[in-house]
Amino acid sequence: MSLELDRTSKIPFYQQIVQQLRDAILADVLPAGSLLPPERRLADELGVNRSTVLNAYRELKRDGLVEARVGRGTEVLARPAADAGLPAAAALPWRQLLRDRAGAPVDSLTRDLLERAGDRDVVPLSVGLPSPDLVPVKELGEVQAALADALGPQLYMHTPTEGLPELRRALAEHLLARGINCGPDEVLVVSGSQQGIDLTVRAFCAPGDAVIVEEPTYFGSLEIFRAAGVRLIPVPVDEHGMVTEALAAALKRHAPRLIYVQPSYQNPTGATLSPARRVHLLDLAARHQVPVLEDDVYRELGYSGESPPPLRALDRHGVVLYLGTVSKVMAPGLRVGWVVAPPAVGRRLAVAKQGLDLHSSTLGQWLVARFLEEGRYDAHAARVRPIYARRCDRLITALAEDPDAGLSWARPRGGLSLWCRLPDRTDRRLLLTRAAEAGVSFIPGACCFPCGVEDVYARLNYSFPAEADLATGAARFLTAVRESRRRHAASVRAAAGPPAIV
Repeated sequence: MSLELDRTSKIPFYQQIVQQLRDAILADVLPAGSLLPPERRLADELGVNRSTVLNAYRELKRDGLVEARVGRGTEVLARPAADAGLPAAAALPWRQLLRDRAGAPVDSLTRDLLERAGDRDVVPLSVGLPSPDLVPVKELGEVQAALADALGPQLYMHTPTEGLPELRRALAEHLLARGINCGPDEVLVVSGSQQGIDLTVRAFCAPGDAVIVEEPTYFGSLEIFRAAGVRLIPVPVDEHGMVTEALAAALKRHAPRLIYVQPSYQNPTGATLSPARRVHLLDLAARHQVPVLEDDVYRELGYSGESPPPLRALDRHGVVLYLGTVSKVMAPGLRVGWVVAPPAVGRRLAVAKQGLDLHSSTLGQWLVARFLEEGRYDAHAARVRPIYARRCDRLITALAEDPDAGLSWARPRGGLSLWCRLPDRTDRRLLLTRAAEAGVSFIPGACCFPCGVEDVYARLNYSFPAEADLATGAARFLTAVRESRRRHAASVRAAAGPPAIV
């Protein structure tokens, strides 16, 4: 295989080499026994120092992927060391894994953000919702009127807890286009993806159980997990999604009850899990007998080509619970989502749901069913994708107008947000205050880390504010960053004291 370096990327050359070789090894492009090129030859081919290649090979060795053989060179090993001694991959014993627990999530940050969404004096770069301007109001009204004529009072009556049969059938057909082959009896309708996460945690976890999450990850899921009293086991995310070599070690060390992952256009980073890592993740889950909750709510919002198939579509051993929603594409207030699960699991989730809200909104379910059946949902997704891509570019362009501010980012391939790294010399405690004073809101990166310690990032959403306000919001945020950097510099000078007189 040939390696290529992106010389415009901020990713160090040795990390680019590691990632390409790691993916090739896990995908069996470089099978066990293959020899990597000699360090000097590869360095000459790539135009880098030999030490760059040596550092890359050392990292692959630490991951248990290669070994230096005297007289032979650097050889690919059969399997990462963390997988050794595991049984063969097999279907999960779902009934044995289910547990009973009670409790409800505490949703303080999400509630605060929803309250702020209506503040006209603030540019809400913190709100990860679709644009109000893009909600298909006219079409929703037309469909609702037609449903009212056809169904009368039935449009507003109860439905089964598992969901409206017409919607479950429409969702099964919709998911088939994603490569997910499931029957309507495997689809549970839920009141948005948040409820899907909560029901899954209720079914599988008890206080003190370990749950693997990405680091960073969606802060709303962290609130649910913390309310359930589980132990959060972070696994790092890079530009290719969850680092599955680190996942292998975490599975072996912690024996978790659940793996929570966003494989496509991850919130907050925008990363997409590579094909090789998808295969590796599924193999690890099957070997360790741990369910995977695949949160795939941003799949329809890809801007740069197709995302790889969902984990559920690649799942040969039945380890994946698949979570989706219409909230990110169609209208957040409909509160219609779904979980694809084995019937035994779906029934258990339905019992938990019945105790919470009996069933999801009947009107919302009928509206979504008709949108799916008539092709309106896919057409609407196709309309909004280029608009969100343009908004993303507008925000990036506005932020790039002040390179001295010291922000850095990678353009996401999809989703609704931009993940920014803040300059090192910033008073981050002051940044939120200065941003509020300037009239802009954002999500501090610390909210997205399971341990809440990484405060060097900010999540900026380009979806919810009016497109014309994005440049204003970026300018206000840059003003807050510059002020926070000045305050940091002043505090450093004050701590150093007056210069010595000699």
